Amino acid sequence: MKALAAIAAQTARLSWRSGGALVGVVFFLAVVTVVPFGVGPDLKLLGRIGPAMLWVAALLAALLNLDRLFRDDRDDGSLDLLVMSGVPLELTVLAKCAGAWLATGLPLTVVAPLLGMLLGLEPAALATTTATLAAGTPALILIGAIGAALTAALPRGGILVAVLVLPFTIPALIFGVSAAATAIVGPTPFLPPFLILLALTLFSLVIGPIAAAAALRATLE
Repeated sequence: MKALAAIAAQTARLSWRSGGALVGVVFFLAVVTVVPFGVGPDLKLLGRIGPAMLWVAALLAALLNLDRLFRDDRDDGSLDLLVMSGVPLELTVLAKCAGAWLATGLPLTVVAPLLGMLLGLEPAALATTTATLAAGTPALILIGAIGAALTAALPRGGILVAVLVLPFTIPALIFGVSAAATAIVGPTPFLPPFLILLALTLFSLVIGPIAAAAALRATLE
């Protein structure tokens, strides 16, 4: 467990040092603050589409730097050492995904309420949106890790990662927005779509590390 915690902490630390995590947060801020200029100053309209805007921006920001999740380790030989360390590669992938979420997903979730207030969201909508992002961003990272593993051998796989995994993130986006918007549109209950979102995250928690580890083994052969 100490080794896995060290891998997660190192992944988060390196992401912040390289500026990747900061780029994701800045991108999130840019998307959410620029879109209202195109939509217009209608606060009611912004309030209705606010959860969807926050979710789409968080999705894109989460996938922005995932191409480096395994590529740097492969380039400097660290990935070979991780494979030969005796720790199951699936657990190593899970630890790196946890570090990536701490560096990207958690800051996005923390910043989301502040941006939601700029969009005129009510407190209930801010709460539901934040809750869905906290529950759904791990799924985005875990799904993105599969694409990052598949493109680890490519020198520039950033756009390719997004293209590969974006279709698989749509269910999380749909149920995340659906649960977050219940405080606005009503009287749709919050719990059913939120539970489905949690189920998607748990499913990704199992499938993501297994698929990513298999892809990494294939790239090392």
